[in-house]
Amino acid sequence: MDLKKAQAMLANAELIHSEAAVQGAVAEVAAAIRERLADKYPLVLCVMTGGVVFCGQLLTKLDFPLDFDYLHATRYGPETQGGKISWRSAPWTSVKGRSVLVVDDILDEGVTLAAVKESLRRMGAEEVLTAVFADKLNGKEKPIAADFVGLTVPDRFVFGFGMDAGGVWRNLPAVYAMKDDA
Repeated sequence: MDLKKAQAMLANAELIHSEAAVQGAVAEVAAAIRERLADKYPLVLCVMTGGVVFCGQLLTKLDFPLDFDYLHATRYGPETQGGKISWRSAPWTSVKGRSVLVVDDILDEGVTLAAVKESLRRMGAEEVLTAVFADKLNGKEKPIAADFVGLTVPDRFVFGFGMDAGGVWRNLPAVYAMKDDA
């Protein structure tokens, strides 16, 4: 995508959640995570690449000891049978016997996040909790519900705060949606 196309995309988008709403949601998720995990010394795993903005801001609000690592997983092949995933990068830190918090940008259909959770359980995690910045209200039955959710978004193409549009605009502090007629 070139600069002009990226700028036009943002100019024609609709603001869904303001920067203030986004920051309020991050603070609320952090408070809920503190309540649930402060005494667990958890391992926080950021799902690359979309989860990096949410995870980075969330970490600064978690005032208890934790370990941090990342993972990069994707569904592979034309089918998603069995929830199998391809690990581009598995966590370097052992999950065995740990409370693990997986942080991602959006829960869309949930297939990949469910497969990641199951894989971490098979690797020996004591418990696996999930935090997503956005839960898409797409009307579909999802194989997983996130334990912590920042905001909900409509069943539209959304971007900003970690979520990209054609590879750009992950860096926006607010959340936007493509206009339906665009």
